[in-house]
Amino acid sequence: MIQNRIAPLFIALLILSSCQSRQEALPEVAVYKTPTCGCCSKWVDHMREAGFTVNTTDLDDLSSIKDQFSVAPENQSCHTAVVGGYVVEGHVPADVVRRMLSEKPDIAGIAVPGMPIGSPGMEVEGRPADRYDVVAFDKNGHRHVYAKR
Repeated sequence: MIQNRIAPLFIALLILSSCQSRQEALPEVAVYKTPTCGCCSKWVDHMREAGFTVNTTDLDDLSSIKDQFSVAPENQSCHTAVVGGYVVEGHVPADVVRRMLSEKPDIAGIAVPGMPIGSPGMEVEGRPADRYDVVAFDKNGHRHVYAKR
């Protein structure tokens, strides 16, 4: 009688563990930032807390990186990241990065232009978060709102 109850439980556990092992691991995030930018480091922490492995490269000038990845001036922020073949510019929330990686849109990347208060890494105690857009962009300069916060 006990064997009849344990067998289905064992099969269910095998199925669950099989599904979990098939889940894709999150791709590594390569972040290019200046060595003195505290908000960039906070964004890196935000991404790590969300389960991403993040490697940082500190550079005094990010203009060549932004040019290399076709980040137009209107999309620029203080740091540039690359994950899963996409560019992530600025303080983009980790859940939006996950959404992009899951949906695999035909874009070059996503950006939070500027440095809006309340975006990940830009939190200011006692101050409400600004409303901001996460924009998607392509290599030709076309852009559209991908998410609103």
